[in-house]
Amino acid sequence: MKNFFTIFWIFFLLIHSANAQQEKEIITKNVWLKNWTDFKPNLADHNEPSHILTGEIVEDIKLYKKETYLLLGHVFVKEGVTLTIEPGTIIIGDYDTKASLTIAKGASIIADGLETDPIVFTSNRSVKKAGDWGGIILLGDAPLNKFGRGSVASFYSELEPKFYKNTNYGGENVVSNSGILRFVRIEYAGKKEYTAGGSFSGLFLAGVGNETIVENIMISYSAGDSFKVFGGEVHLKNMVSYGAAGNDFSFNFGAKSHLINSLAIRFPYSSNSRGARCLNIKSYNKKEEVDFSKKGTSLVAENLKLINNSKDLEFDIQAGLIKEGIYVGHNTSVSMNKSVISSFKPGVILEDKILSNLENLEKIKITDIHFKNCEGYVLSKNDSNDLALENWYANKAFLNAFSVGNRPKIFIADAKTAEKENKIAKNKVTINKDTAIPFDFIDKAPTFPGCEGVTKEESKKCFKKEMRLHIIEHFRYPEEAQNNNIEGRVFVMFDINYTGSITNIRSRGPHKSLEQEAERIIKLLPKMQPAKKQGQPVKVVFGIPIAFKSL
Repeated sequence: MKNFFTIFWIFFLLIHSANAQQEKEIITKNVWLKNWTDFKPNLADHNEPSHILTGEIVEDIKLYKKETYLLLGHVFVKEGVTLTIEPGTIIIGDYDTKASLTIAKGASIIADGLETDPIVFTSNRSVKKAGDWGGIILLGDAPLNKFGRGSVASFYSELEPKFYKNTNYGGENVVSNSGILRFVRIEYAGKKEYTAGGSFSGLFLAGVGNETIVENIMISYSAGDSFKVFGGEVHLKNMVSYGAAGNDFSFNFGAKSHLINSLAIRFPYSSNSRGARCLNIKSYNKKEEVDFSKKGTSLVAENLKLINNSKDLEFDIQAGLIKEGIYVGHNTSVSMNKSVISSFKPGVILEDKILSNLENLEKIKITDIHFKNCEGYVLSKNDSNDLALENWYANKAFLNAFSVGNRPKIFIADAKTAEKENKIAKNKVTINKDTAIPFDFIDKAPTFPGCEGVTKEESKKCFKKEMRLHIIEHFRYPEEAQNNNIEGRVFVMFDINYTGSITNIRSRGPHKSLEQEAERIIKLLPKMQPAKKQGQPVKVVFGIPIAFKSL
């Protein structure tokens, strides 16, 4: 059997039973989630498809609950045509053809489910995984901040030219109506590697106008973003994103949206390596593609719960698996209120182009937010802005608060002194064999044989390179895991003490045999020259993921 091994490969890894209590608690505390959501869609048993949808739908059509439908390849609803879906209908995306459903500009979809009878889009695989099929694309003729119009033609591999007309979006009609999506679940979407690179999204809304109704949508296990909005003026209410690899909610290219009463639950081991966020708010990817005479992206968000569901928060933060909860890009406007941001590092981060002046900060309103178990609150990619941001958002008038564990809420302003003291304490060197310093805080990395003589700046890069080579050289796929088709990623952490010896190896992964192999590899590491802080040898903790995948 061929073995495929990649360091830092991010894969889908969730053990559903371990989260049963949390899912029950979520639904109990949020009445609006009852009946129509499903946090364990892998347990559902759907009928075999009785009808196939493929190619272009050129006349009005209605799908019925009594039937089960298969999306085969890329399916387009043509301009002027309406696709109506009865409550309770099951639509299955074909894995082999990486199916998708696109509602062209000028077409409409009426998928108006019921709380007790939602419409479900899902995968046709017996063992379902993120990215089994494409997802739903809804295109409209509302404005963008791009030059000209937009197109999604590059999303589809080997698209026939006759379908190009169904891929355009954008216009001047803010009040356009692309239909209704209500009480709908979209599962295991986000097909990877379309021709422009990247992934499909569970639900992609491009140039969609404000007469379109998008409410009570749950997207589970998307390999790309769950919800992606380009331009337009679409408003989202009662959204749920669960276990996404990409961003939970992404807004770009002049989108003017409201996001109300919504939930995002992330898992450190399913997020992609680019550092996906709950909210990703940008006005452009490249400056040259947008018209700065047009307004940038603006988002009004209220009553959100953004949660990183980590079983061991300290471990995952040290391992670098947890990033910021919200990213705010240049030339955007954000108003966020009455929300919870839980277990991120930090809660919010601003692009370094955003200067901390009154004009910019008045465009980014963050009020009445409870930051829970976050390492940092509102920070900037440009570290020199952090003090100004702290002083601004710590103002008690904004009602922002934080808590750690079960401790009661404390105003951020009252916590600043303690937080700064903690940061200073982290940087103090105490040569104690029982105290390990995080890898990011040391001045010079432990020295592998072969890395002698490198500068402090080069030492960490050389250390990581040699670690990768060591793992590749000594990697073995456990026979038990191969025979039982067990795969996944093991995160292994260990200490290199102040004498350069490897100690305290611990691991976490999907199976004991994989954990044992990861620990065996680390035990074979050579003795090194110790790490240094302020010129003194120190003990350092380091972590690295090791991926096991059979082909």
